[in-house]
Amino acid sequence: MKISSRQAWRILETAEQLCSAVVVSEAIERLAREISAQLQDHYPLVLGVMRGSVVFAGQLLPLLRFPLEFDYLDVTRYRDTTRGGAISWRVSPGTAVAGRVVLVIDDILDEGQTLAAIREKMLAAGAQAFYSAVFADKEIGRAKPISADFVGVRLPNRYVFGFGMDVKGAWRNLPAIYALKDSDG
Repeated sequence: MKISSRQAWRILETAEQLCSAVVVSEAIERLAREISAQLQDHYPLVLGVMRGSVVFAGQLLPLLRFPLEFDYLDVTRYRDTTRGGAISWRVSPGTAVAGRVVLVIDDILDEGQTLAAIREKMLAAGAQAFYSAVFADKEIGRAKPISADFVGVRLPNRYVFGFGMDVKGAWRNLPAIYALKDSDG
């Protein structure tokens, strides 16, 4: 369900900032160093998960110090809701993954279902190796089916938005990360 501009502003005005833009920027720089150290000799295929990774990818990619090929995929469990549902594959990568080292970048590792499904699909398509980088890893208090290889920040189990993550379609464009007021995940 999309919201109005007035509703979006009300959400932001009552939200709690969890990570400032400075913290976000420092995390991206650290991630770029870690990823570069690990993948600089592999000429990987880097896949951004639409739509959430677009802000993260736009800031991370220029900091990676190695040749890479970039493509995207579109898979979601959320659509415009605040709760995950069935996995929906909208677009598979247009670039062949067989024999490639693949790095998938996404905005958040929540319950891990989406990233685990992406890993399974990439390995089934013949990827030589699979790595994942998420800007945020939500601490949900239980085991996840996958862990990210590279993590920017760890967040509490609350519904978060900003820096690529949306709340009912709004606020992906914020440079900081916020949590809904009185949100439990």
